[in-house]
Amino acid sequence: MLAWGKNICVFSGTANPGLSAEIANEMGKPLGDLEVSRFPDGEIFVKYKENIRGADVFIIQPTCSPPSETLMELLILIDAAKRASAARITAVIPFYGFARQDRKDQPRVPITAKLVANLITVSGASRILAVDLHSQQIQGFFDIPVDHLNAAPVLVPYLRERLGKEGVVVAPDSGSVKIAQSYSDMLNAGLAVVAKRRIDALSVESSHLVGDVDGRICLLSDDLCTTAGTLTAAAALLKKEGAKKVYAAVTHCLLGDVGRSRLMASSIDELVVTNSIPVTNNCNGKIKIFSIAGLLAEGIKRIHEGASVSSLFKIEK
Repeated sequence: MLAWGKNICVFSGTANPGLSAEIANEMGKPLGDLEVSRFPDGEIFVKYKENIRGADVFIIQPTCSPPSETLMELLILIDAAKRASAARITAVIPFYGFARQDRKDQPRVPITAKLVANLITVSGASRILAVDLHSQQIQGFFDIPVDHLNAAPVLVPYLRERLGKEGVVVAPDSGSVKIAQSYSDMLNAGLAVVAKRRIDALSVESSHLVGDVDGRICLLSDDLCTTAGTLTAAAALLKKEGAKKVYAAVTHCLLGDVGRSRLMASSIDELVVTNSIPVTNNCNGKIKIFSIAGLLAEGIKRIHEGASVSSLFKIEK
């Protein structure tokens, strides 16, 4: 018998049911029976329709659009599981919303990433399983264990084929240099950096390039993409500097109408993403989607069994 209950129960919120179904299929067991509905005034109601007393419960729910709704649903799901006497509750959060606000960079603003961490902890979560947090320090915002998975092992084999031996990984801004360095190491590729200046919330200007991209295949890497301003501006600069092709890879594809329009009109040949959140429009094939269901299913199994998850970061050569 395991320390955290002999039964493993996996439940899905309403944010990304497709990914949850894939995870359950990878694990070879059905999702738990759960009711999620709304009262007439819009309040969220949940009910576990099976016994979870003493069980090791995993709740899959990215806090994606609409973020306030999906976050509140996650909190209620956790609270209901706690009150149903689950032995342990792990919040499986493929995309952690509100993560951009992880520090006070101007007066009188919140640190919302910390606030959300507090809410999840207080609601009754015992553990977090997340994928590619916007910044590494968010792990320290939690007073409970955090298993932080990286989607790179899912994307790298495909990207290696596209870049070949003369590829260059490019950080589209200074904040993504660490991610770019990681991809550069995994792909045995060169590294370049674009300097950008933000004009407003929707627009950026890429002004300088450090590194050689002339005649080479470039990969822009970042953790998420919403308006595509940073990626498309960087791609335009790379093309101007002689790049042969430009690919982009992000874990979380949050593109709205503005972002999709920019992507379609941009110099980016292909945007490679995961299904951490639902992607309903592939922009006429310009977006290539890879599933992280296998990665998360293996992470859930190892957490339940008390095994290490570090080997999930290994890249097949």
